[in-house]
Amino acid sequence: MLLLAAAPFSAFAAPRAKAAWSGVVTYVVDGDTVRVRPPGGGKPVAIRLEGIDAPEICQAFGTASRDALMRQVLGKRVQVYGKRHDDYGRLLARLEFQGEDTGKWMVARGLAWSYRFRSSPGPYASQQRRARSAGLGLFSPAHGTPPVYPAQFRRQHGSCHPAGK
Repeated sequence: MLLLAAAPFSAFAAPRAKAAWSGVVTYVVDGDTVRVRPPGGGKPVAIRLEGIDAPEICQAFGTASRDALMRQVLGKRVQVYGKRHDDYGRLLARLEFQGEDTGKWMVARGLAWSYRFRSSPGPYASQQRRARSAGLGLFSPAHGTPPVYPAQFRRQHGSCHPAGK
């Protein structure tokens, strides 16, 4: 009887995160967007790294951010933990390479910001604080001017990709 009573309730349980899959990174668009060929081949999936915001490609440090991500994952097998799709149809996902969270890796080296939403400093706020304190990457005083958060840059200058990434 208990089994029958629990069965209808399970239909209302919170949805599970999509199962992880592995694939090979075939292209790096910028510091937070890649394309990954799924298992079994087929068209590469556009993936937006969840939890980070990298400089726009036309923004200061944008190409350096992209190039670092390229060196880290291009042509390599990664684990993809998909969440949902964004307005551009990209899969929002956590990416792991050799067991390491790629978004966390990017922020810890000053190659991207922890993605802020409303009052939340984002999932990688501690890594960002350490990178800023150490003057790493885009936080380096050698750049001369303070870094501009990508959302602010887009408001001031528009997108580098008019049709999305």
